[in-house]
Formats: sequence, structure tokens, C-alpha cells
Amino acid sequence: MFGRRKAEERTGTPADLLVVGLGNPGEKYAGTRHNVGAEVAEELAERANERLKPTKHAALVAEIRLDGRLVVAAFPTTFMNDSGRAVRDLVRRYGIEDAADIVVVHDELDLEVGRIKLKSGGGLAGHNGLKSVKQHLHTPDFTRLRVGIGRPPGRQAVVDYVLRRPGKADRVELDIAVQRGADAVEQVLVHGVDAAMNDINSDR
Repeated sequence: MFGRRKAEERTGTPADLLVVGLGNPGEKYAGTRHNVGAEVAEELAERANERLKPTKHAALVAEIRLDGRLVVAAFPTTFMNDSGRAVRDLVRRYGIEDAADIVVVHDELDLEVGRIKLKSGGGLAGHNGLKSVKQHLHTPDFTRLRVGIGRPPGRQAVVDYVLRRPGKADRVELDIAVQRGADAVEQVLVHGVDAAMNDINSDR
């Protein structure tokens, strides 16, 4: 979809960065491991004294200014496996022309709890939210901010693990990760994806 009919599709001020925190809508899922991406989007809005507000694009959205540039923080109000529909509409709304300027923040089973990593393009590791984004954007080349939630203990099913709220110790680690995730987004905006990746991925 990139590069096609931009003049027709954009309906407002173009954004420098679109940050999409993945999760499931509703109080039932708030605070679960699967919603840690949404928490990063909420944190970015709060830092700018804004809040995520309902829009016609199947997402809660906040327009914020960082370093003099427009950053859109969003949380799709679809369920995780249909996240891409909201992302597609927001890309059009805000005139995003380069997939690298989309930062999708999501939970990551393959990272230890609280660790964060930036990734540009690549595989989807079976994540349904990422699959949906790729499907609707027709490209895997968006930026991912991976927030580690670790693997479920013992024989606990993955779906049960990700849809439950973590215990106190893990919650502390995830709260720190949310702060560091918001910091990482700011680094991407100011220094670019490659520089931010080199810094963040070499850390814990």
C-alpha cells in the first residue's frame, strides 16, 4: 500500500512516526502480558500530558509532539488478530510513506521478562498481531519494539500465560520495560532506527 494514492488517502497533518501498541481491548485484558505493547503507547501519551482517545480508525489515538515532530501513539480497539486493519487506516490518515516509520510495540515470548529489543522487519515469530499488520500493510518492513514477557512455566499453555496478569515480581519488571520502551521510541525519533537499535539491543 505504500506510495499509492497518498494525496487522496491522507486526511490530516502527516506524522513523523506512528507508534502502535498491540493488545486486546477491554478491562478484562488490561494489565495482561499480551497488552504490554499498549501500555507503552499509553506511557508515551501520558508523558506528553495527553491520553489515548477514540477515533473512527478502530484505535485509541494520541497526537503528541516530541523534539518538535509529530508522533502518533495508538492502541487498536480491534482484537489482537485484527490489529492490522487499524494500522492500515492510521497509515493512510497520517501519510506514512515509509514502513520503517511505523513502530509496532508487542509482547515477546522469546525474550526474558522485562528485556526490550528493537527489530527492523524480519520474521513474525508466530505473533498474530504482527501477522495482521503485515497482511494489511503488504510488507513486513515495519519496525518492531519487542517487550520480553518470557515463556510460560511448566506445561502452562501459551494462550493462558499471555492473557493473564503477571505476578508481582514480573509486574515490576514489565513496568520498568514500559518506561524503557517509551524511551526507546524517543530514541528512534531523535536518532533513527539503526542508532537506537545499536544502543538498546546491546543493553540488558
